[in-house]
Amino acid sequence: MDKHISSQFDAELASVSSRVLELGGLVETQIRHAVFSLSQFNSEVADQVISTEAQVNAMEVEIDRDLSSIIARRQPTARDLRLLIAISKITANLERAGDESEKIARMVKSIINSGSARALPSSELRIASDLASGLLRKALDAFARLDVTEAVSILKEDDLIDAEFDGFVRKLVTYMMEDPRTISASLDLLFIAKAIERIGDHSKNIAEFVIYVVKGADVRHIALADVESAVQ
Repeated sequence: MDKHISSQFDAELASVSSRVLELGGLVETQIRHAVFSLSQFNSEVADQVISTEAQVNAMEVEIDRDLSSIIARRQPTARDLRLLIAISKITANLERAGDESEKIARMVKSIINSGSARALPSSELRIASDLASGLLRKALDAFARLDVTEAVSILKEDDLIDAEFDGFVRKLVTYMMEDPRTISASLDLLFIAKAIERIGDHSKNIAEFVIYVVKGADVRHIALADVESAVQ
């Protein structure tokens, strides 16, 4: 690959990476609005989250199209190919995180319509939602800087979200047993909690692909201690 073609290729990689970060910013906003709609039981903000989903989906399709074009024309090798594969996977995880935000918004609307909004312990989800939102922000930052150290720290933090989810489920079950009239709305809240946990999982997945780009190691589905050994 001559110098001119190489510089063009670098520009294309930088452009598609920038688009991924733009998508990530859009999904971050979607999550933030979803959490706000939950904390305030605000139907209008929930509607904004739902309407944003079409834009997220369109951006995913555009990025995938650009990736296919780059691979077909440039036939990248080694780390460049890993980067393109990782971008495809990261884009998919961002889109799915957006899906989870939409689920939260739809469940918020369902709770509002049930008339049980103020009676439910929704504030209990604030810690988990803040953790999930912060984790996605860190994952995008790790991708932007290809920071393996930050990526590994994200894998550790995901356990905190899982612990918050488990604790909330126990509280919610107790709450439903004490007041069976809230069971339907409480189940909506349970789905919201699961969606928040899944956002954390998608952030973790993004961090794993950062490690894949930099180290060439596939660290999915392996113990954290083994991940730390792989990145040494």
